[in-house]
Amino acid sequence: IIPPAPKQTAGSGFVLSRNVSGTSVTSHDSLNGSDGSGGATASTGTQHPGCSKPPSRSNSSTVPAIPTPVNRPELELMNPLSPTSLKAARPPAIAPEASPSRIVKRKSRPFSISISSSASIEEMSSGSEDLSDDSYSSEEEDEESPLNKIQANSKGFKDFRIKSIKLHTYGKKEIEIAEQEMPGLMLLRKKTCATSGDKPLKGAKIIGCTHITAQSAVLIKTLVECGASVRWCSCNIHSTQNEVAAALAEAGYPVFGWKGETEEEFWWCIEQCIKSPSWQPNMILDDGGDATSMMMSKYPGAAKYVSGVVEESVIGIHRLYQLSKENRLPMPAINVHDSVVKTKFDNLYCCRESIIDSLKRTMGIMFGGKVVCVCGYGEVGKGCCAALKGLGAICYVTEVDPICALQACMDGFRVVKLTEIAPSLDILITAAGTKHVVSKKHFELLKNGCIVGNMGHSNQEIDMGCLKDLKREKIRPRVTHYTWPNGKKKIVLLAEGHLLNQSCSRIPSLVVSITSATQALALIELHKAPKNLYKNEVYLLPKKMDEYVATLHLPSFDAHLTELSDEQAKYLGVPKHGPFKPYYYKY
Repeated sequence: IIPPAPKQTAGSGFVLSRNVSGTSVTSHDSLNGSDGSGGATASTGTQHPGCSKPPSRSNSSTVPAIPTPVNRPELELMNPLSPTSLKAARPPAIAPEASPSRIVKRKSRPFSISISSSASIEEMSSGSEDLSDDSYSSEEEDEESPLNKIQANSKGFKDFRIKSIKLHTYGKKEIEIAEQEMPGLMLLRKKTCATSGDKPLKGAKIIGCTHITAQSAVLIKTLVECGASVRWCSCNIHSTQNEVAAALAEAGYPVFGWKGETEEEFWWCIEQCIKSPSWQPNMILDDGGDATSMMMSKYPGAAKYVSGVVEESVIGIHRLYQLSKENRLPMPAINVHDSVVKTKFDNLYCCRESIIDSLKRTMGIMFGGKVVCVCGYGEVGKGCCAALKGLGAICYVTEVDPICALQACMDGFRVVKLTEIAPSLDILITAAGTKHVVSKKHFELLKNGCIVGNMGHSNQEIDMGCLKDLKREKIRPRVTHYTWPNGKKKIVLLAEGHLLNQSCSRIPSLVVSITSATQALALIELHKAPKNLYKNEVYLLPKKMDEYVATLHLPSFDAHLTELSDEQAKYLGVPKHGPFKPYYYKY
Protein backbone atom coordinates (compact mmCIF):
# COMPACT_ATOMS: atom_id res chain seq x y z
CA ILE A 1 0.00 0.00 0.00
CA ILE A 2 1.52 3.31 -1.05
CA PRO A 3 1.32 5.89 1.76
CA PRO A 4 0.13 9.39 0.89
CA ALA A 5 2.85 11.83 -0.09
CA PRO A 6 3.50 14.91 2.07
CA LYS A 7 1.66 18.11 1.23
CA GLN A 8 3.14 20.16 -1.56
CA THR A 9 3.33 23.93 -1.71
CA ALA A 10 3.76 25.95 -4.85
CA GLY A 11 6.43 28.59 -5.16
CA SER A 12 8.84 30.31 -7.48
CA GLY A 13 11.68 28.24 -8.76
CA PHE A 14 13.68 27.66 -11.87
CA VAL A 15 12.12 26.43 -15.12
CA LEU A 16 13.39 25.86 -18.61
CA SER A 17 11.71 27.78 -21.42
CA ARG A 18 12.77 29.94 -24.31
CA ASN A 19 9.84 32.30 -24.67
CA VAL A 20 8.23 32.34 -21.25
CA SER A 21 8.83 35.54 -19.34
CA GLY A 22 8.50 36.16 -15.66
CA THR A 23 9.84 38.00 -12.69
CA SER A 24 13.42 37.20 -11.86
CA VAL A 25 14.09 35.53 -8.56
CA THR A 26 16.92 36.80 -6.43
CA SER A 27 19.36 34.02 -5.66
CA HIS A 28 20.43 33.16 -2.16
CA ASP A 29 23.16 35.31 -0.68
CA SER A 30 26.32 33.41 0.01
CA LEU A 31 27.32 32.88 3.60
CA ASN A 32 30.38 35.01 3.10
CA GLY A 33 29.67 38.24 1.24
CA SER A 34 32.67 37.83 -1.04
CA ASP A 35 34.35 34.75 -2.39
CA GLY A 36 36.95 33.49 0.04
CA SER A 37 40.37 32.52 -1.03
CA GLY A 38 39.65 28.92 -0.12
CA GLY A 39 37.63 28.23 -3.27
CA ALA A 40 38.28 28.55 -6.97
CA THR A 41 36.05 31.14 -8.61
CA ALA A 42 35.46 32.41 -12.12
CA SER A 43 37.17 35.56 -13.25
CA THR A 44 33.98 37.42 -13.93
CA GLY A 45 12.42 10.03 -14.31
CA THR A 46 11.92 7.49 -12.79
CA GLN A 47 9.12 8.02 -10.24
CA HIS A 48 9.94 6.77 -6.75
CA PRO A 49 7.32 4.57 -5.07
CA GLY A 50 4.98 6.68 -2.98
CA CYS A 51 5.51 9.87 -4.94
CA SER A 52 2.34 11.80 -5.59
CA LYS A 53 1.41 13.14 -9.01
CA PRO A 54 3.31 16.37 -9.66
CA PRO A 55 1.42 19.62 -10.04
CA SER A 56 0.51 20.74 -13.54
CA ARG A 57 3.01 22.97 -15.30
CA SER A 58 2.58 25.93 -17.58
CA ASN A 59 2.73 24.98 -21.24
CA SER A 60 5.70 26.12 -23.27
CA SER A 61 5.29 27.02 -26.89
CA THR A 62 8.83 26.10 -27.91
CA VAL A 63 11.56 23.64 -27.08
CA PRO A 64 13.38 24.79 -23.94
CA ALA A 65 16.72 26.43 -24.53
CA ILE A 66 18.27 28.06 -21.48
CA PRO A 67 17.23 28.26 -17.83
CA THR A 68 15.21 31.42 -17.05
CA PRO A 69 13.89 32.28 -13.56
CA VAL A 70 10.09 32.32 -13.66
CA ASN A 71 7.18 31.47 -11.43
CA ARG A 72 6.36 27.77 -11.40
CA PRO A 73 5.50 25.00 -8.96
CA GLU A 74 8.33 23.28 -7.16
CA LEU A 75 9.86 20.00 -8.26
CA GLU A 76 8.04 16.77 -7.57
CA LEU A 77 8.38 15.93 -3.90
CA MET A 78 9.86 12.53 -3.37
CA ASN A 79 8.39 10.26 -0.72
CA PRO A 80 10.99 10.18 2.06
CA LEU A 81 10.44 6.49 2.74
CA SER A 82 13.54 4.64 1.65
CA PRO A 83 13.41 1.15 0.14
CA THR A 84 13.86 -1.42 2.87
CA SER A 85 15.81 -3.79 0.67
CA LEU A 86 18.91 -1.63 0.73
CA LYS A 87 20.87 -0.50 3.73
CA ALA A 88 22.85 2.68 4.03
CA ALA A 89 26.58 2.31 4.04
CA ARG A 90 28.45 2.93 7.22
CA PRO A 91 29.02 6.53 8.29
CA PRO A 92 32.55 7.88 8.09
CA ALA A 93 34.68 7.12 11.07
CA ILE A 94 37.57 9.53 11.35
CA ALA A 95 39.54 9.70 14.52
CA PRO A 96 39.63 13.30 15.80
CA GLU A 97 43.27 12.96 16.64
CA ALA A 98 44.24 11.88 13.13
CA SER A 99 46.97 14.23 11.98
CA PRO A 100 47.70 15.00 8.35
CA SER A 101 51.34 15.38 9.21
CA ARG A 102 51.77 11.67 9.84
CA ILE A 103 53.76 10.12 7.05
CA VAL A 104 52.08 7.10 5.49
CA LYS A 105 54.75 4.62 4.44
CA ARG A 106 54.06 2.44 1.42
CA LYS A 107 55.68 -0.66 0.10
CA SER A 108 57.22 -0.50 -3.33
CA ARG A 109 55.97 -2.90 -5.98
CA PRO A 110 57.97 -4.67 -8.65
CA PHE A 111 57.97 -3.52 -12.26
CA SER A 112 54.82 -4.40 -14.21
CA ILE A 113 53.80 -3.76 -17.80
CA SER A 114 50.45 -2.25 -18.69
CA ILE A 115 48.33 -3.12 -21.70
CA SER A 116 47.46 0.53 -22.35
CA SER A 117 49.00 2.11 -25.42
CA SER A 118 49.17 5.44 -23.63
CA ALA A 119 50.46 4.08 -20.39
CA SER A 120 53.73 5.95 -20.19
CA ILE A 121 52.49 9.43 -19.31
CA GLU A 122 53.95 9.50 -15.84
CA GLU A 123 56.99 7.58 -16.96
CA MET A 124 57.79 10.32 -19.49
CA SER A 125 57.36 13.07 -16.94
CA SER A 126 59.26 11.47 -14.10
CA GLY A 127 61.86 9.35 -15.89
CA SER A 128 60.67 6.23 -14.08
CA GLU A 129 60.82 2.88 -15.81
CA ASP A 130 57.56 1.77 -14.22
CA LEU A 131 54.74 2.00 -16.73
CA SER A 132 51.36 3.26 -15.70
CA ASP A 133 48.11 1.35 -15.84
CA ASP A 134 45.12 1.51 -18.12
CA SER A 135 43.69 4.70 -16.66
CA TYR A 136 46.81 6.77 -17.34
CA SER A 137 47.64 7.04 -13.64
CA SER A 138 50.78 5.37 -12.41
CA GLU A 139 50.66 2.67 -9.79
CA GLU A 140 54.18 3.43 -8.63
CA GLU A 141 53.95 3.91 -4.89
CA ASP A 142 56.21 6.54 -3.37
CA GLU A 143 57.71 6.22 0.07
CA GLU A 144 55.83 9.32 1.18
CA SER A 145 52.10 9.77 0.77
CA PRO A 146 50.95 12.69 -1.41
CA LEU A 147 49.03 13.79 1.68
CA ASN A 148 52.29 15.03 3.17
CA LYS A 149 53.85 16.56 0.07
CA ILE A 150 53.34 20.33 -0.11
CA GLN A 151 53.39 21.24 -3.80
CA ALA A 152 52.79 24.50 -5.66
CA ASN A 153 51.64 25.24 -9.18
CA SER A 154 53.37 27.67 -11.53
CA LYS A 155 51.61 30.64 -9.86
CA GLY A 156 52.48 29.60 -6.29
CA PHE A 157 49.03 28.18 -5.47
CA LYS A 158 49.33 25.44 -2.81
CA ASP A 159 45.78 24.64 -1.66
CA PHE A 160 45.64 21.10 -3.09
CA ARG A 161 46.92 17.57 -2.51
CA ILE A 162 47.61 15.42 -5.56
CA LYS A 163 50.23 12.93 -6.64
CA SER A 164 52.38 15.20 -8.80
CA ILE A 165 51.81 18.67 -10.23
CA LYS A 166 54.29 17.78 -13.00
CA LEU A 167 51.57 15.80 -14.78
CA HIS A 168 49.42 18.83 -15.53
CA THR A 169 50.37 19.06 -19.23
CA TYR A 170 48.99 15.59 -19.94
CA GLY A 171 45.92 16.26 -17.84
CA LYS A 172 45.11 19.39 -19.82
CA LYS A 173 45.17 17.35 -23.03
CA GLU A 174 42.86 14.77 -21.46
CA ILE A 175 40.36 17.48 -20.52
CA GLU A 176 40.45 18.91 -24.06
CA ILE A 177 39.62 15.48 -25.48
CA ALA A 178 36.77 15.04 -23.01
CA GLU A 179 35.30 18.43 -23.96
CA GLN A 180 35.02 17.27 -27.56
CA GLU A 181 33.06 14.20 -26.45
CA MET A 182 30.73 16.06 -24.07
CA PRO A 183 28.65 18.18 -26.47
CA GLY A 184 25.59 18.55 -24.25
CA LEU A 185 27.47 19.93 -21.25
CA MET A 186 29.51 22.25 -23.46
CA LEU A 187 26.32 23.52 -25.11
CA LEU A 188 24.76 24.11 -21.67
CA ARG A 189 27.87 26.09 -20.66
CA LYS A 190 27.68 28.14 -23.84
CA LYS A 191 23.96 28.90 -23.61
CA THR A 192 23.89 29.52 -19.87
CA CYS A 193 27.04 31.59 -19.48
CA ALA A 194 28.78 32.60 -22.69
CA THR A 195 25.75 33.62 -24.73
CA SER A 196 23.46 35.10 -22.09
CA GLY A 197 26.19 36.46 -19.83
CA ASP A 198 24.26 35.12 -16.86
CA LYS A 199 26.02 33.64 -13.83
CA PRO A 200 23.30 31.42 -12.36
CA LEU A 201 25.64 29.98 -9.71
CA LYS A 202 27.09 33.29 -8.54
CA GLY A 203 27.61 33.03 -4.78
CA ALA A 204 27.43 29.22 -4.76
CA LYS A 205 30.25 27.52 -2.86
CA ILE A 206 30.15 23.88 -3.82
CA ILE A 207 31.83 20.86 -2.27
CA GLY A 208 32.29 18.25 -5.00
CA CYS A 209 32.86 14.62 -4.06
CA THR A 210 32.88 12.67 -7.34
CA HIS A 211 35.31 10.72 -9.46
CA ILE A 212 38.22 12.96 -10.43
CA THR A 213 38.40 12.28 -14.15
CA ALA A 214 38.70 14.33 -17.32
CA GLN A 215 34.90 14.34 -17.61
CA SER A 216 34.52 15.62 -14.05
CA ALA A 217 37.00 18.37 -14.86
CA VAL A 218 34.71 19.55 -17.67
CA LEU A 219 31.85 19.73 -15.15
CA ILE A 220 34.03 21.64 -12.67
CA LYS A 221 34.99 24.20 -15.32
CA THR A 222 31.32 24.56 -16.29
CA LEU A 223 30.24 25.22 -12.70
CA VAL A 224 32.98 27.81 -12.23
CA GLU A 225 32.10 29.57 -15.48
CA CYS A 226 28.52 29.72 -14.17
CA GLY A 227 29.83 31.69 -11.18
CA ALA A 228 30.43 28.98 -8.57
CA SER A 229 33.38 28.54 -6.22
CA VAL A 230 34.41 24.92 -5.71
CA ARG A 231 36.53 22.56 -3.65
CA TRP A 232 36.79 19.01 -5.01
CA CYS A 233 37.74 15.54 -3.75
CA SER A 234 37.42 11.98 -4.99
CA CYS A 235 34.58 9.59 -4.12
CA ASN A 236 36.60 6.50 -5.09
CA ILE A 237 40.14 5.55 -4.10
CA HIS A 238 40.87 3.85 -7.44
CA SER A 239 39.25 6.09 -10.07
CA THR A 240 41.28 9.32 -9.85
CA GLN A 241 43.25 10.28 -12.94
CA ASN A 242 46.39 11.79 -11.42
CA GLU A 243 47.21 13.85 -14.50
CA VAL A 244 43.72 15.40 -14.51
CA ALA A 245 44.00 16.26 -10.82
CA ALA A 246 47.32 17.92 -11.64
CA ALA A 247 45.74 19.94 -14.46
CA LEU A 248 43.00 21.16 -12.12
CA ALA A 249 45.54 22.13 -9.47
CA GLU A 250 47.64 23.97 -12.07
CA ALA A 251 44.52 25.92 -13.09
CA GLY A 252 44.01 27.01 -9.47
CA TYR A 253 41.25 24.66 -8.32
CA PRO A 254 41.50 23.26 -4.77
CA VAL A 255 41.48 19.53 -5.52
CA PHE A 256 42.28 16.70 -3.12
CA GLY A 257 42.74 13.16 -4.38
CA TRP A 258 45.07 10.69 -6.03
CA LYS A 259 44.89 7.15 -7.31
CA GLY A 260 45.38 4.47 -4.66
CA GLU A 261 44.39 6.41 -1.55
CA THR A 262 44.21 4.60 1.76
CA GLU A 263 40.98 4.69 3.75
CA GLU A 264 42.43 7.31 6.07
CA GLU A 265 43.63 9.44 3.17
CA PHE A 266 40.23 9.18 1.50
CA TRP A 267 38.41 10.71 4.48
CA TRP A 268 41.17 13.28 5.02
CA CYS A 269 40.71 14.57 1.46
CA ILE A 270 36.96 14.98 1.98
CA GLU A 271 37.59 16.83 5.22
CA GLN A 272 39.87 19.35 3.49
CA CYS A 273 36.96 20.38 1.29
CA ILE A 274 34.70 20.97 4.28
CA LYS A 275 36.86 22.75 6.83
CA SER A 276 38.74 25.41 4.83
CA PRO A 277 39.16 28.35 7.26
CA SER A 278 38.40 31.05 4.66
CA TRP A 279 35.66 29.28 2.74
CA GLN A 280 32.18 28.25 3.96
CA PRO A 281 30.39 25.75 1.68
CA ASN A 282 26.69 26.21 0.95
CA MET A 283 26.08 23.38 -1.55
CA ILE A 284 27.19 19.76 -2.00
CA LEU A 285 27.50 17.68 -5.16
CA ASP A 286 27.91 14.12 -3.93
CA ASP A 287 28.41 10.68 -5.44
CA GLY A 288 27.92 8.09 -2.73
CA GLY A 289 26.91 10.36 0.14
CA ASP A 290 30.34 10.47 1.80
CA ALA A 291 30.74 14.26 1.86
CA THR A 292 27.17 14.72 3.10
CA SER A 293 27.64 12.04 5.76
CA MET A 294 30.90 13.56 7.06
CA MET A 295 29.49 17.07 7.19
CA MET A 296 26.44 15.93 9.15
CA SER A 297 28.34 13.70 11.57
CA LYS A 298 31.51 15.72 12.14
CA TYR A 299 30.57 19.29 11.17
CA PRO A 300 26.87 19.69 12.07
CA GLY A 301 27.35 23.43 12.54
CA ALA A 302 28.46 23.84 8.93
CA ALA A 303 25.68 21.60 7.64
CA LYS A 304 22.97 24.08 8.64
CA TYR A 305 24.40 26.61 6.17
CA VAL A 306 24.09 24.21 3.23
CA SER A 307 21.17 25.19 1.01
CA GLY A 308 21.01 21.91 -0.88
CA VAL A 309 22.56 18.59 -1.87
CA VAL A 310 22.61 16.98 -5.31
CA GLU A 311 23.18 13.22 -5.09
CA GLU A 312 23.96 10.89 -7.99
CA SER A 313 24.37 7.37 -6.62
CA VAL A 314 21.84 4.82 -5.45
CA ILE A 315 23.64 4.34 -2.12
CA GLY A 316 23.73 8.08 -1.44
CA ILE A 317 20.04 8.42 -2.31
CA HIS A 318 19.08 5.67 0.12
CA ARG A 319 21.06 7.42 2.84
CA LEU A 320 19.10 10.61 2.16
CA TYR A 321 15.78 8.75 2.17
CA GLN A 322 16.57 7.27 5.58
CA LEU A 323 17.55 10.66 7.00
CA SER A 324 14.38 12.21 5.60
CA LYS A 325 12.24 9.44 7.05
CA GLU A 326 13.78 10.08 10.46
CA ASN A 327 13.38 13.88 10.07
CA ARG A 328 17.14 14.29 10.36
CA LEU A 329 17.88 15.67 6.89
CA PRO A 330 19.16 19.24 7.50
CA MET A 331 18.84 20.48 3.90
CA PRO A 332 16.79 19.81 0.74
CA ALA A 333 18.20 17.28 -1.71
CA ILE A 334 17.68 16.53 -5.39
CA ASN A 335 17.79 12.93 -6.53
CA VAL A 336 19.67 12.90 -9.84
CA HIS A 337 20.07 9.12 -9.83
CA ASP A 338 16.41 8.47 -10.61
CA SER A 339 16.11 11.05 -13.37
CA VAL A 340 15.21 9.37 -16.65
CA VAL A 341 18.29 10.38 -18.63
CA LYS A 342 20.68 9.37 -15.85
CA THR A 343 19.04 6.01 -15.20
CA LYS A 344 18.85 5.00 -18.83
CA PHE A 345 22.08 6.36 -20.22
CA ASP A 346 24.52 6.27 -17.31
CA ASN A 347 23.32 2.92 -15.98
CA LEU A 348 22.10 0.97 -19.00
CA TYR A 349 24.01 2.16 -22.07
CA CYS A 350 27.22 3.02 -20.25
CA CYS A 351 27.51 -0.30 -18.42
CA ARG A 352 26.68 -2.18 -21.61
CA GLU A 353 30.00 -0.98 -23.01
CA SER A 354 32.19 -0.52 -19.94
CA ILE A 355 31.71 -4.04 -18.52
CA ILE A 356 33.43 -5.53 -21.57
CA ASP A 357 36.15 -2.89 -21.56
CA SER A 358 36.88 -3.52 -17.87
CA LEU A 359 37.15 -7.30 -18.20
CA LYS A 360 39.23 -7.08 -21.36
CA ARG A 361 41.70 -4.62 -19.85
CA THR A 362 42.19 -6.55 -16.64
CA MET A 363 41.97 -10.18 -17.81
CA GLY A 364 42.17 -10.19 -21.63
CA ILE A 365 39.70 -13.06 -21.83
CA MET A 366 37.39 -14.39 -24.54
CA PHE A 367 33.71 -14.35 -23.61
CA GLY A 368 32.36 -16.95 -26.03
CA GLY A 369 31.13 -19.98 -24.09
CA LYS A 370 31.98 -18.52 -20.67
CA VAL A 371 29.40 -19.11 -17.94
CA VAL A 372 28.53 -15.78 -16.33
CA CYS A 373 26.17 -14.77 -13.52
CA VAL A 374 25.04 -11.17 -13.07
CA CYS A 375 23.54 -10.46 -9.64
CA GLY A 376 20.76 -7.95 -10.18
CA TYR A 377 18.72 -7.13 -13.30
CA GLY A 378 18.17 -3.43 -12.87
CA GLU A 379 19.42 -0.97 -15.49
CA VAL A 380 23.08 -1.84 -14.74
CA GLY A 381 22.39 -5.58 -14.81
CA LYS A 382 20.45 -5.28 -18.07
CA GLY A 383 23.37 -3.51 -19.72
CA CYS A 384 25.90 -6.05 -18.49
CA CYS A 385 23.82 -9.04 -19.57
CA ALA A 386 23.15 -7.61 -23.03
CA ALA A 387 26.86 -7.02 -23.66
CA LEU A 388 28.01 -10.41 -22.36
CA LYS A 389 25.30 -12.29 -24.24
CA GLY A 390 26.20 -10.44 -27.43
CA LEU A 391 29.76 -11.81 -27.23
CA GLY A 392 28.60 -15.39 -26.76
CA ALA A 393 28.66 -15.75 -22.98
CA ILE A 394 26.11 -18.02 -21.28
CA CYS A 395 24.40 -15.66 -18.83
CA TYR A 396 22.44 -16.35 -15.66
CA VAL A 397 20.73 -13.77 -13.45
CA THR A 398 19.92 -13.58 -9.74
CA GLU A 399 17.10 -11.30 -8.59
CA VAL A 400 14.91 -10.54 -5.55
CA ASP A 401 12.38 -8.43 -7.47
CA PRO A 402 9.83 -10.61 -9.33
CA ILE A 403 9.23 -7.93 -11.99
CA CYS A 404 12.93 -7.64 -12.82
CA ALA A 405 13.18 -11.43 -12.72
CA LEU A 406 10.33 -11.73 -15.24
CA GLN A 407 12.06 -9.19 -17.48
CA ALA A 408 15.22 -11.31 -17.38
CA CYS A 409 13.24 -14.39 -18.34
CA MET A 410 11.62 -12.58 -21.28
CA ASP A 411 15.06 -11.42 -22.42
CA GLY A 412 16.24 -15.03 -22.54
CA PHE A 413 18.18 -15.36 -19.27
CA ARG A 414 17.79 -18.11 -16.66
CA VAL A 415 16.95 -16.70 -13.22
CA VAL A 416 18.62 -18.77 -10.50
CA LYS A 417 19.91 -18.60 -6.96
CA LEU A 418 23.63 -17.92 -6.75
CA THR A 419 24.22 -21.06 -4.71
CA GLU A 420 22.76 -23.14 -7.57
CA ILE A 421 25.03 -21.87 -10.31
CA ALA A 422 28.18 -20.87 -8.39
CA PRO A 423 30.14 -24.13 -8.95
CA SER A 424 29.89 -23.68 -12.75
CA LEU A 425 30.75 -19.98 -13.03
CA ASP A 426 33.67 -18.54 -14.94
CA ILE A 427 32.70 -14.92 -14.19
CA LEU A 428 30.59 -13.46 -11.38
CA ILE A 429 29.43 -9.82 -11.55
CA THR A 430 27.46 -8.00 -8.84
CA ALA A 431 25.06 -5.19 -9.76
CA ALA A 432 22.46 -5.33 -6.99
CA GLY A 433 23.15 -2.15 -5.01
CA THR A 434 23.09 -3.82 -1.60
CA LYS A 435 25.67 -5.33 0.74
CA HIS A 436 27.19 -8.82 0.81
CA VAL A 437 25.60 -10.08 -2.38
CA VAL A 438 28.59 -12.42 -2.56
CA SER A 439 29.46 -13.80 0.85
CA LYS A 440 31.59 -16.58 2.32
CA LYS A 441 29.18 -19.38 1.40
CA HIS A 442 29.27 -18.28 -2.22
CA PHE A 443 33.08 -18.02 -2.33
CA GLU A 444 33.31 -21.57 -1.01
CA LEU A 445 31.18 -22.81 -3.90
CA LEU A 446 32.99 -20.97 -6.71
CA LYS A 447 35.27 -23.05 -8.89
CA ASN A 448 38.99 -22.53 -9.19
CA GLY A 449 39.91 -19.46 -11.25
CA CYS A 450 36.50 -17.78 -11.16
CA ILE A 451 36.67 -14.03 -11.87
CA VAL A 452 34.69 -11.84 -9.45
CA GLY A 453 33.91 -8.15 -10.01
CA ASN A 454 31.47 -5.46 -8.86
CA MET A 455 29.48 -3.17 -11.17
CA GLY A 456 27.26 -1.77 -8.42
CA HIS A 457 28.15 1.48 -6.72
CA SER A 458 29.02 0.37 -3.22
CA ASN A 459 32.17 -1.60 -2.46
CA GLN A 460 30.13 -3.60 0.05
CA GLU A 461 28.44 -5.82 -2.51
CA ILE A 462 31.32 -8.29 -2.17
CA ASP A 463 32.01 -9.33 1.43
CA MET A 464 35.73 -8.63 1.63
CA GLY A 465 35.89 -9.57 5.30
CA CYS A 466 35.47 -13.26 4.56
CA LEU A 467 38.64 -13.23 2.43
CA LYS A 468 40.98 -11.79 5.05
CA ASP A 469 42.28 -15.21 6.14
CA LEU A 470 43.14 -16.32 2.61
CA LYS A 471 46.50 -15.86 0.93
CA ARG A 472 46.41 -12.61 -1.05
CA GLU A 473 48.64 -12.07 -4.08
CA LYS A 474 48.51 -9.00 -6.32
CA ILE A 475 49.08 -10.05 -9.91
CA ARG A 476 48.79 -6.72 -11.73
CA PRO A 477 47.04 -3.39 -11.06
CA ARG A 478 43.56 -4.17 -9.66
CA VAL A 479 43.87 -7.92 -10.23
CA THR A 480 44.29 -9.97 -7.05
CA HIS A 481 44.42 -13.71 -6.42
CA TYR A 482 42.96 -15.14 -3.20
CA THR A 483 44.19 -18.69 -2.57
CA TRP A 484 42.59 -21.24 -0.22
CA PRO A 485 44.78 -22.84 2.49
CA ASN A 486 45.01 -26.18 0.65
CA GLY A 487 46.48 -24.37 -2.36
CA LYS A 488 44.12 -26.10 -4.78
CA LYS A 489 41.68 -23.26 -5.30
CA LYS A 490 41.97 -19.57 -6.03
CA ILE A 491 39.60 -16.86 -7.20
CA VAL A 492 40.45 -13.69 -9.12
CA LEU A 493 39.08 -10.52 -7.54
CA LEU A 494 39.01 -7.33 -9.60
CA ALA A 495 39.55 -3.84 -8.10
CA GLU A 496 39.30 -5.25 -4.56
CA GLY A 497 35.51 -5.16 -4.84
CA HIS A 498 35.32 -1.50 -5.88
CA LEU A 499 33.42 -0.23 -8.89
CA LEU A 500 34.82 -2.19 -11.80
CA ASN A 501 34.27 0.16 -14.72
CA GLN A 502 35.50 3.24 -12.85
CA SER A 503 38.57 1.45 -11.51
CA CYS A 504 39.62 -0.62 -14.52
CA SER A 505 38.44 1.20 -17.63
CA ARG A 506 37.08 4.48 -18.93
CA ILE A 507 33.49 5.71 -18.81
CA PRO A 508 32.32 7.06 -22.21
CA SER A 509 32.43 10.85 -22.09
CA LEU A 510 29.08 11.24 -23.86
CA VAL A 511 27.33 9.35 -21.07
CA VAL A 512 29.04 11.46 -18.41
CA SER A 513 27.98 14.57 -20.33
CA ILE A 514 24.33 13.59 -19.86
CA THR A 515 24.73 13.00 -16.13
CA SER A 516 26.87 16.12 -15.61
CA ALA A 517 24.36 18.36 -17.41
CA THR A 518 21.64 17.00 -15.12
CA GLN A 519 23.80 17.68 -12.05
CA ALA A 520 24.56 21.22 -13.18
CA LEU A 521 20.87 22.01 -13.73
CA ALA A 522 19.98 20.56 -10.33
CA LEU A 523 22.58 22.78 -8.62
CA ILE A 524 21.27 25.83 -10.47
CA GLU A 525 17.72 24.93 -9.45
CA LEU A 526 18.57 24.72 -5.75
CA HIS A 527 20.72 27.84 -5.80
CA LYS A 528 18.24 30.07 -7.66
CA ALA A 529 15.16 28.93 -5.75
CA PRO A 530 13.75 31.33 -3.12
CA LYS A 531 14.62 30.59 0.47
CA ASN A 532 12.34 28.02 2.13
CA LEU A 533 10.79 26.98 -1.19
CA TYR A 534 12.19 23.49 -0.74
CA LYS A 535 11.70 21.69 2.54
CA ASN A 536 14.25 19.28 3.95
CA GLU A 537 13.08 16.45 1.74
CA VAL A 538 14.31 14.52 -1.31
CA TYR A 539 13.07 15.82 -4.67
CA LEU A 540 13.10 14.49 -8.22
CA LEU A 541 13.81 16.59 -11.30
CA PRO A 542 10.72 17.16 -13.46
CA LYS A 543 10.46 15.58 -16.88
CA LYS A 544 10.85 19.02 -18.46
CA MET A 545 14.47 19.09 -17.28
CA ASP A 546 15.04 15.49 -18.41
CA GLU A 547 13.78 16.40 -21.85
CA TYR A 548 15.94 19.53 -21.90
CA VAL A 549 19.09 17.52 -21.13
CA ALA A 550 18.19 15.10 -23.95
CA THR A 551 17.59 18.05 -26.29
CA LEU A 552 21.08 19.41 -25.56
CA HIS A 553 22.66 16.18 -26.80
CA LEU A 554 20.62 15.58 -29.96
CA PRO A 555 22.60 18.00 -32.20
CA SER A 556 25.72 15.84 -31.81
CA PHE A 557 23.81 13.02 -33.55
CA ASP A 558 22.38 15.35 -36.20
CA ALA A 559 18.95 14.33 -34.92
CA HIS A 560 15.88 16.33 -35.94
CA LEU A 561 12.76 16.20 -33.78
CA THR A 562 9.29 16.02 -35.28
CA GLU A 563 6.87 18.63 -33.94
CA LEU A 564 3.32 17.87 -32.92
CA SER A 565 0.58 19.77 -34.65
CA ASP A 566 -1.91 21.65 -32.51
CA GLU A 567 -4.50 19.00 -33.30
CA GLN A 568 -2.17 16.15 -32.34
CA ALA A 569 -1.16 17.83 -29.08
CA LYS A 570 -4.81 18.38 -28.20
CA TYR A 571 -5.62 14.75 -29.03
CA LEU A 572 -2.79 13.47 -26.82
CA GLY A 573 -3.53 15.96 -24.07
CA VAL A 574 0.08 17.12 -23.80
CA PRO A 575 1.79 20.50 -24.35
CA LYS A 576 2.96 20.94 -27.92
CA HIS A 577 6.59 21.23 -26.84
CA GLY A 578 6.56 18.95 -23.81
CA PRO A 579 6.73 17.44 -21.39
CA PHE A 580 5.42 14.63 -23.56
CA LYS A 581 4.97 11.89 -20.97
CA PRO A 582 3.13 11.83 -17.62
CA TYR A 583 5.21 11.63 -14.46
CA TYR A 584 4.40 7.92 -14.00
CA TYR A 585 5.53 6.88 -17.50
CA LYS A 586 8.25 4.23 -17.55
CA TYR A 587 10.67 4.58 -20.45
